[in-house]
Amino acid sequence: MERQSTLKLIRRPVYDVNERPFMVIWETTHACDLACRHCRAEAQPEHDPLALTTEEARQLLHQVEAFGRPRPIFIFTGGDPFKRADLFELVRYASEIGLPVAVSPSGTPLLTAENLRRLKEAGAKAISLSIDGSTAARHDAFRGVPGSFEWTANGWRAARALGLKTQINTTVTRFNLHDLPNIFRLVQQIGAMTWSLFFLVPTGRGRPEDEISPAEYEAVMHFLYDVSKYISAKPVEGHHYKRVVLQRAILEEKGLPWERYFTLHPVYDELRVGLQQVVQAAGLRPRAPGSIHRTPMHINAGNGFVFVSRRGDVFPSGFLPLCAGNVRERSLVEIYRDAPLFRTLRDTERYEGRCGLCEFVGVCGGSRSRAYAMTGDPLAEEPFCTYEPHSFPFQEEINQKLATEHHAPEP
Repeated sequence: MERQSTLKLIRRPVYDVNERPFMVIWETTHACDLACRHCRAEAQPEHDPLALTTEEARQLLHQVEAFGRPRPIFIFTGGDPFKRADLFELVRYASEIGLPVAVSPSGTPLLTAENLRRLKEAGAKAISLSIDGSTAARHDAFRGVPGSFEWTANGWRAARALGLKTQINTTVTRFNLHDLPNIFRLVQQIGAMTWSLFFLVPTGRGRPEDEISPAEYEAVMHFLYDVSKYISAKPVEGHHYKRVVLQRAILEEKGLPWERYFTLHPVYDELRVGLQQVVQAAGLRPRAPGSIHRTPMHINAGNGFVFVSRRGDVFPSGFLPLCAGNVRERSLVEIYRDAPLFRTLRDTERYEGRCGLCEFVGVCGGSRSRAYAMTGDPLAEEPFCTYEPHSFPFQEEINQKLATEHHAPEP
């Protein structure tokens, strides 16, 4: 218990995120052979002729390298990056100039052992694959193409055989909410490095009616906290999960039952029981105490994170379609550091509503992308957070946690 009470829970990059991002994501193409319900990129079968050329992409990589050390993580995403003929060349070049490289391919016939081998030989350190249902029928219905589940399964087997680190992404929607424990079972069997739950933002093909409710999101975050005891787990566009981690960790340190302090949607009980069944059936043991009860890396749209479109437009996030410039016209370094949009997003004193009043604003900040999607204002309060500021009874303990932040980079 003493170890937990002294563990610093909050992770931030070791450097000033006003100067450089922790992560840069490049939308290599919007070409993809899937037709996913939620697709941010509204992917099409063919490559965009106006996308960055190979030479322009090299220039982008040099701009990222110019941020200095430690280098930002650079992620090739899409669409499907395998639809770019120069992918392997660019991955190799990025690796040669010192960028940590990851790739996020789609579950299509292009996801082969040979292509994954070429990625690893080019210098990619990790890949991320998407699983949105525990069965082929459920996953393929979400992805819009029969066979996607099997192609993805073959991909994760090949990646594991090659020694490529694999992250599994799952977009949480009304279509798979009740399937999450079974998806966890698959993730655990895969031997994934991390399970990342994407909390849907209604942009691109994503629709508001496909989202679960704010109360259900809160329940899923508590489920994710439980899952984190068995595997590295994190949210995307669910920034208030960091609040949940701090609250639950404090209650555990005090030996207090969480039920006394949270009234959760009934779906939490369903998810918790499902998780327990998976854990018991697989004989899983909790991870070491020092590896859990820590918040995910604190980055947010435009605040440690930046997205570059296939045409070079720069956005705070792929889910926040407000353009701050173009890398064909101005360096990504200058845009990230100086663009008024980015500087505004990094100023939490300008956040409105409950986010502006919340004691967790410095480690959460809410989803700026969802705020914009739902209200048209990226500074508005997180519309899917149910927390009322300062309502958690252990404010002194929260203040202590916030005052002793853990300034170490995420592994």
